[in-house]
Amino acid sequence: MQHCSQSYYLFKKTQYFSFLSKIWTFAIAALVGLLVPCSCTAPGSKNVLMIVADDGGFEMQVYGNSACRTPHLDQLAKRSTVFTRAFTAVSSCSPSRSAILTGLPTHQNGMYGLHQGYHHFNSFDGVRSLPGILAEHDVRTGIVGKKHVGPEAVYPFDFAHTEETESIMQVGRNITRMRLLVRQFLQANDSRPFFLYVGFHDPHRCGHTQPQFGQFCEKFGNGEPGMGYIPDWRPTAYDPAQVEVPFFVQDTPAARADLAAQYTTLSRLDQGVGLILQELESAGHAQDTLVVYTSDNGIPFPAGRTNLYDPGMAEPLLVSSPLHPASWGNTTAALASLLDLTPTVLDWMNITYPKYSILKKDEPAILTGKSLLRYLTPESQKSEGESRQDPRGAADDEERRANSVRQDVRQTRHDPTLTAEELSDAVFASHDLHEVTMYYPMRAVRTHTFKLIHNLNYKMPFPIDQDFYLAPVFQDILNRTQEGAPLPWYKTLQEYYYRDEWELYDLLVDPHEQFNVARKGRYQGVLRLLQEKLWAWQNATYDPWVCGPGAVLQDSGAYAHHHQCLPLYNGL
Repeated sequence: MQHCSQSYYLFKKTQYFSFLSKIWTFAIAALVGLLVPCSCTAPGSKNVLMIVADDGGFEMQVYGNSACRTPHLDQLAKRSTVFTRAFTAVSSCSPSRSAILTGLPTHQNGMYGLHQGYHHFNSFDGVRSLPGILAEHDVRTGIVGKKHVGPEAVYPFDFAHTEETESIMQVGRNITRMRLLVRQFLQANDSRPFFLYVGFHDPHRCGHTQPQFGQFCEKFGNGEPGMGYIPDWRPTAYDPAQVEVPFFVQDTPAARADLAAQYTTLSRLDQGVGLILQELESAGHAQDTLVVYTSDNGIPFPAGRTNLYDPGMAEPLLVSSPLHPASWGNTTAALASLLDLTPTVLDWMNITYPKYSILKKDEPAILTGKSLLRYLTPESQKSEGESRQDPRGAADDEERRANSVRQDVRQTRHDPTLTAEELSDAVFASHDLHEVTMYYPMRAVRTHTFKLIHNLNYKMPFPIDQDFYLAPVFQDILNRTQEGAPLPWYKTLQEYYYRDEWELYDLLVDPHEQFNVARKGRYQGVLRLLQEKLWAWQNATYDPWVCGPGAVLQDSGAYAHHHQCLPLYNGL
């Protein structure tokens, strides 16, 4: 049970502590020059506010989760088009953020894995990103919170307060600090249109780095001794018995406690989003700013982050346009990709993507994503069959289908088909590494009814990252497996580690991706169509892994103008 009205978070501190907190807040405001409001962006400008959660998911009421309360995100959804089938292009933090900011998949922009520490991945020097492109068109750019990409020359922001300049805890989780920095940016004496990127660090795990704050840093800033105090946050506690356990997470006490901690951190994210939108309104930009809310990858639970199953790829996506009020409160089941965000921003600002090449390739880099603004028009709302469907209804439909699969996991369609129209709407994903030791390249193509995953390193066990390994939910799986105890999970640990090279799922009858039909005779036509679609996308985006694992790519010298996959005769 939530304790929203109890004194759990009201912080009945002494008058002295209250006085100190007020002085602290006032001092921060004075230091960043925020005491005199001044919104100076020219009237009629078209601006963008992009808000990105860190390992966020669908734990909000607008997506059917009634246990986790997110009133500010739900309010934003009422002014947005809600995408129920949006997907990341890669299920890892830095690679996904690079794809969001460049519109290019990770294998094309060079951010193969995490940026920080000894992982040390960077995008190619010649890549063009949103902040750089926009700056060339006299757009002011800013970032507050988690950046997690590099190099600086590829991702230059005019105004930057990130983990590169100060503590990520302060600029990514301290919502009071984040609010004041957003206010500083919005009130700058600058008449140019703006692009502001806000990267929350919530609800990312922190049990492996700062366990004193809890598994999700859910205690950080809650006012308890040693936890610090965030003046604008009203923490919400959740009873593990009341959380909603996703189908891909085992229903055990350890997993429920983990989810309850995640929910508390999500409450801080939600309140932070509310503060930022309040600053946008106060600065006079609510009516000229496109607002986008999403997350970088799936939640840090089994089958989530680092996986290309739907729990790792599917993302919340809210797009709010002040110029399209007829789209407010609508939902669409149209397939969307986070690769669509760069084209969307450029479309909103009427800026053409520049012509250039990467790594001196003959062909220019191209955006394979498309602007999402087309889904905000009345015409698209009429043509999209599920445009006004409540996303909770869609979830119920999928649950009913999933129940039928659980009753007979071997169920398949007698005559599976894939139309040209469905193929043309497909979205793609490309994953190489997360941490530097986690080499497990995967490629995926998803349509409304099918998902194809290519696991290139399928002979090896699927790798586990450091923070997820220490997570209570994964330790619970390990312990129960080792002890031979009951494990109420939809997979076994062995099945999770070892995967087929090709995984094909018929999502109409198997939305939870439990039964691989890649070797089923009647699915061979669908398999070939999806393989061809995937290979075409890999070629269009210069994927160095396009020939793996049974051949080697030759694309230079004698093969510079006619690339070829030459066989390795390695049995793969």
